[in-house]
Amino acid sequence: AKENNYHPNLVAQSLKSNKSKSIGVMLSSIPNNFYAEVINGIESIAYSKGYHIIITQSHESEEREARNVEHLTWRSVDGLLISLSSETTDTNNLQQLHEKGVPIVFFDRVSTCINTHRVKADNASGAYHLTKHLLEEGYRRVAQITSPKELSITAERNAGYVKALTETNIAVDDRYIKYCAHGGMHLNEIEEAVNELLAMSEPPDAIFTASDRITIGCFAILHKKKIAIPGQVALAGFCNFSSPELFNPSLTTIRQPAFEMGKVAAELLIQLIETKRPVTEFEDRILPTELDIRNSSKKDSCK
Repeated sequence: AKENNYHPNLVAQSLKSNKSKSIGVMLSSIPNNFYAEVINGIESIAYSKGYHIIITQSHESEEREARNVEHLTWRSVDGLLISLSSETTDTNNLQQLHEKGVPIVFFDRVSTCINTHRVKADNASGAYHLTKHLLEEGYRRVAQITSPKELSITAERNAGYVKALTETNIAVDDRYIKYCAHGGMHLNEIEEAVNELLAMSEPPDAIFTASDRITIGCFAILHKKKIAIPGQVALAGFCNFSSPELFNPSLTTIRQPAFEMGKVAAELLIQLIETKRPVTEFEDRILPTELDIRNSSKKDSCK
């Protein structure tokens, strides 16, 4: 076989075994520190199990997500790993695929409409501890810039934010919560949220940002406006940027276990693909987050 440069016909093999040894991955955007780590986690497991991964991006579009999922199924992937777009409100297409026997595992941005495995960070706990830290530093007007209301991560992170405020006897003021329709994919939607907050009669003294893109975008906008961090406005948020200590000031962040999330999601999907029996019990895997306190939120760094 080696002398004749023979290679197995993978298409023929997949027709015979009804397996393509490939996994489709649907996520919002590859140029994203968090998702880059997730992909590495997925690939580490897929490679070790002999699977290839095909990655597609929704770019936060429900229509594009549906078309890409359809394309992946045309390519006869053995299963799908999905993080929903910020626009997605209808998962009927995924439900239909699931009912036809296509294994699906959700990660990060999940849906509860389909009975399957879900893997996500402990968003509520992360948001709670970050907001609690800001309150303990003495900030009292803590705003939140977050993703669309429809996303699972938005509701979970908002729950942690509200819990911390309530425990500190601070009323939740909806005017201090700003939603980015595309999850911060467009810088102008972050800038609009920042401008609205700064224009308030009592502007926030701290901003909690609920995603990688929103955190980094908000930091850049405040710098452009020459707003001192944390002297005028403290900043802290979810961010898997590789070196937050290189920012000036260094960024206080909630770090999500993105690599581990990708690994766990891939492991659960391959189990579904390779099982010989129908699976009726599914898991919600909730992975812990980590609060790293740095200068962007510390009042003593203003001195």
